Amino acid sequence: MSDPISITPVSRPFDAVIRPPGSKSLTNRALLLAALAHGTSTIRHPLVDADDAQRMLEAIVRLGARVEARGDVLVIRGVGGRWRIGTEPVTLDLGNAGTATRFLAAAAMLAPRESGGIIIDGNARMRQRPIGELSDALAAIGARTQWLGAAGYPPLHVFPADVDALKSEVFIARTASSQFVSALLLVAPWLPHGLTAHFTQQPTSASYIDMTLALLRRCGAQAKCGDLSRPAAATVFPSVDPAGGAPGLRGFTYEVEPDASGAAPFWAAAALVPGSRVLVPGLWLEGGAGPCSLQGDARFVRVLHRMGAQVELTPGGIAVRGDRLQGIETDLSQMPDTAMALAAIMCFADGPSRMTGLRTLRVKETDRIAALVAELSKVGARIEPFAAAGDEGLAITPIPPALQNDASSVAFDTYDDHRMAMALALVGLRRHGVMIRDPACVGKTYPVFWQDFARLLGA
Repeated sequence: MSDPISITPVSRPFDAVIRPPGSKSLTNRALLLAALAHGTSTIRHPLVDADDAQRMLEAIVRLGARVEARGDVLVIRGVGGRWRIGTEPVTLDLGNAGTATRFLAAAAMLAPRESGGIIIDGNARMRQRPIGELSDALAAIGARTQWLGAAGYPPLHVFPADVDALKSEVFIARTASSQFVSALLLVAPWLPHGLTAHFTQQPTSASYIDMTLALLRRCGAQAKCGDLSRPAAATVFPSVDPAGGAPGLRGFTYEVEPDASGAAPFWAAAALVPGSRVLVPGLWLEGGAGPCSLQGDARFVRVLHRMGAQVELTPGGIAVRGDRLQGIETDLSQMPDTAMALAAIMCFADGPSRMTGLRTLRVKETDRIAALVAELSKVGARIEPFAAAGDEGLAITPIPPALQNDASSVAFDTYDDHRMAMALALVGLRRHGVMIRDPACVGKTYPVFWQDFARLLGA
């Protein structure tokens, strides 16, 4: 693959069927549950080739789970609620895999009592991504952690917990990431008293907490939750071994959905080019022919519909057909990973747009708000951050029509951020001269993205 990669504008509408790889969010949750389970689990269509999933797979194997790949199926023999490590601390280098870092930081307390515990670490960017709120929550239930560098950031040493002595309740204010909450809920089936998370404020990105609870139920756990649009509580009950052994889930079988976050740029591409259509099979919403997606990002198509695109709930999946786009105001707090693709196509709408619910973008693979301002400004759009009721937003004034026809070269930087690369490629569907630097960064979650994107160009 060349670096930078050049994008050729489309010359006619396209009609494509694109199935992204399995969801990163669901894959990493399922991998952790299977690794901790009693017995053998089968996970179908997981994300396995991407860097984030590889980091999680390497970690659970290092901690004692057995993993066997059989085509597009993973068979995992779990550790029965206690990681299998020796007396010396084990260091997990998780790169910039935020999901794996947060989930394993909570699960690390399930190391054997006689072990030296687990050190959670990552690359230079991960050491800039805050995790202090999760450490505070672990301390609140009785677990013990120690910072090995800057307080609040990896590396973090998590010591073995006396699970019988852990508290079964934790009070959580609004956090920088919903993954801190999901991390605690995912280990709750193995805690003798379970866990109730009381939210003293409306939780961040509640759709991802809903996803975690729904997946726990599908894998055999008991969980209940109040209305997360306001302060509420979520409880995961301890799972009882019918044979009278330790608490925790039994082995399960689960089929991973296609990644709705990875589908978003393709739905956005169809919306951007009038007359074009993209069908993503294997994802459904309420009223569709299949089970409703667990992923909040699948509802991104509703935002595109408000901009003027047509949405089709087909027997095979969700399709979007493009038409003239209108500027809108929208809240993306439940689907922040779609913000980059949406910002890109808002640059070509008829009229300005505003989106809110973006504060979590500051602590992603890069500061995505700053990155969007820097990059989309290169093609003449005006991108203005603003504060919004304790959150953050962006006001987007589209590229002037005269500049949309500009053919001068523009090279977009991607900041080692897969979502930025995918989103900025959309600009090249309408404007000549677009190049994407470091295109290989999409390998974090979507290694074949550029092959799929080429299908829109008729290549």
